[in-house]
Amino acid sequence: MLIRHGRIAAVGRRGELKVPSSARVIDCTGKVIVAGFWNSHVHFETGWQDTLHAPAGAVEAHLQEMLTRWGFTTVWDLGSDPYNTLALRRRIESGEIPGPQILMAGDIFPKNGHPVYLPAELQLPEAASPEEARQMAQQYMKLGLDGIKLFTGAFMGDKPVVNMDAAIVSAAAEVGHAEGKPVFAHPQNYAGVDNALAGGVDILAHTIPNEGHFTAAELARMKQQHTALIPTLTLWTTVVSDPVVADKLVGAGVDELKAYFSEGGTILFGTDVGFQAKYDTSQEYEFMGRAMPWSDVLASLTTNPSAYFKQTAKGQVAKGMSADLVVLDADPSGDVRNLAKVAYTIRGGKVIYSGGRKPQ
Repeated sequence: MLIRHGRIAAVGRRGELKVPSSARVIDCTGKVIVAGFWNSHVHFETGWQDTLHAPAGAVEAHLQEMLTRWGFTTVWDLGSDPYNTLALRRRIESGEIPGPQILMAGDIFPKNGHPVYLPAELQLPEAASPEEARQMAQQYMKLGLDGIKLFTGAFMGDKPVVNMDAAIVSAAAEVGHAEGKPVFAHPQNYAGVDNALAGGVDILAHTIPNEGHFTAAELARMKQQHTALIPTLTLWTTVVSDPVVADKLVGAGVDELKAYFSEGGTILFGTDVGFQAKYDTSQEYEFMGRAMPWSDVLASLTTNPSAYFKQTAKGQVAKGMSADLVVLDADPSGDVRNLAKVAYTIRGGKVIYSGGRKPQ
């Protein structure tokens, strides 16, 4: 494979391609090359404060630990301090720090829907009416964010879930869609899913394992509206301490993923990393592999998000495509967990993670 000016210039058999003498060479003998991975649900929260002033080396090391060593060349930040993430994005795009492309969605919560797991002193944008949601969404668009995330269900611990009214969902979604931006939803239960779908959201950022399954009506409407689903199955092992309860939640999430995948629904890979601290993606691949073939897990990382988010120069290893690539040490067709065995992560033709190896 030849890469030139951030694009794949040619793909062919060894000896068929003329390699310029000045080219940097990575020997991928015995390895597998796939398109760069998307993580469609991350956060730059814990440990990411004040990225504007943090030393470049420390920021790069944290990006590698959390993202690039696992093959991620594009990520969606689904809710962090937008000014902090904007600063991080600027430092990456300027070339100062090697890292993934960061797309950002601004959060909107329901009134009195401050989730129990977020610090009480944290000031959250809560919308009590469609007009307030509309104004918040417009402000996010003015900031230059790439999407909107709505907490259509906020977990309140022992108290009832606070759900967002469908009219509020619709008002925010209309703003995002008018700008050509996707709208994500964080549901917690059936009401959160139903209101998200009624309001026209594009992506469900989680399954709802507490409910056990999606209803037949929900699955049908999700498919009809081309709603995408991000499973975040590993998350359920991090939010409870009882392994029996965790296994039950994971099992329900796997069943919900399998049900929507079987309906032909669009599946996007995401881990909620940055909120949860299990950076290693092996377990997520194993869980997803219980519901779908390895090739479709790979699609959730590559072709599915590239098409869904209209970045059509990404997602494939072919001439003319962006040189966002992952070099794997082992073949995922034999074990889906091999998708986590990353030797190199390459974005736009530049190595942003090399596992300690140096290109020749």
